[in-house]
Amino acid sequence: MNSIKTFLLIVTLASLTLMIFLSALNGYRDSLIKAEQLFDSELADKAQLLSISLSDTSIKRNIEQKKTNIDFFVFQVWKDNKLILHSLQSPSNAIAPFQQGFNDRNFLSHRWRTYSHYNQDSDLWILTAERMDIRYSLAENIILESVLPVVIMLPLLGILIWTIISYGLSPLRKLAGELGSKRADDLSPLAIDKQPVELKQVVNSTNDLLYRLKSSFQREKRFASDAAHELRTPISAIKIHLHNLSKNIPAEDHSFKQLQLSVDRMGHLVEQILDLNRTSHEKYITRFKTLDLYNLAQEVIAREYPQFDKKNLQIALEGEHCDIEGDPFALDVLLQNLLTNACKYTPEGGSVLVSVLVDKANVELLVQDSGPGVPEEQYKRLFDRFYRLNGDCHDSGTLGCGLGLAIVKQIVELHHAKISLGHSSFSSGLLVNIEFPTSAIVKNNYDK
Repeated sequence: MNSIKTFLLIVTLASLTLMIFLSALNGYRDSLIKAEQLFDSELADKAQLLSISLSDTSIKRNIEQKKTNIDFFVFQVWKDNKLILHSLQSPSNAIAPFQQGFNDRNFLSHRWRTYSHYNQDSDLWILTAERMDIRYSLAENIILESVLPVVIMLPLLGILIWTIISYGLSPLRKLAGELGSKRADDLSPLAIDKQPVELKQVVNSTNDLLYRLKSSFQREKRFASDAAHELRTPISAIKIHLHNLSKNIPAEDHSFKQLQLSVDRMGHLVEQILDLNRTSHEKYITRFKTLDLYNLAQEVIAREYPQFDKKNLQIALEGEHCDIEGDPFALDVLLQNLLTNACKYTPEGGSVLVSVLVDKANVELLVQDSGPGVPEEQYKRLFDRFYRLNGDCHDSGTLGCGLGLAIVKQIVELHHAKISLGHSSFSSGLLVNIEFPTSAIVKNNYDK
């Protein structure tokens, strides 16, 4: 059932049509019976009228002179088994048996309804007959004239029912429209006035659910943000003490190195949690600015270049300038995370390529490396929070917490863009492709 309104209309009209059809059929049958009774009564009345008229000699003479010429009605007057008077179309033999009452007879190539009446005073048999096909035709015309308006009114009735059902379901349609227009991050209550009784409980339950979800998300975000802020101070203090201890502990001490790596990882995790919280839907500032994506990529590459140089990695930027609408801070975090990941998982002497591709339809930001790559079945999992390929003991042995691509995906969704993973153009490695919508493009080279 795709539409309640369509279902109600079809069922109501079908039921109504069936009832009208059955009623019309029953009325047609009853009307035919009553019409037949009426015609029989009329036929008998004609016989009675002829019987009375024939008792008057002057009237009898008048009837004989005129000799009726009606093709659907005939009569005969018999006396002592002799035909003494008849209509113009009447045959010479008796059209009905000499027996009081109604009969059906065939003569003159038609089926006739006959009536026989005996006048004892005059010793006359009055036989009258009417063609049955004409009687049926007259009866059907009368019945159809009464049924036809009902049939004609059926489409108008359908329009009326459609209007009534549409009006009755308008609150439900309004509720569906408001729910459908809500964004994924919109947890505000439904603002629907004058709800019918049937929808009040639905709206109230939905608003209650939205309120609980919003409160739960706020508590989660508040906890993550507060915990990250509170952890910054002790981590900074630990780093200071480690720096002081490094003067008294040999640089090749394995335990001391592991301690430093653990503290660095904790600090990195705290910063990633803070970045994730800053770019959340609840705290995100939607006042986009016009920025050149190519220039932003240049700035981030220049800032992150020392870590690439440290691993002897080749990094290149290609493409063209393009102005888009976006949040500079969020896109900066996005590029930083992508470049950090590429630097982490690309072995020494490898290559990283950043591309800004522009055409009439869209703008694509591509970051690809010559690292070991990722199996295709793991692509979706990479966007999960705290997920790392092969767990914490990653093959590269690099520092990470599994939040980088989760943050990237969140920023992509904030800009209504699309992100996909694939194989890089190098012999091995991962390709991250971000496609910005046409609505985000302000100006590109095709506009010049």
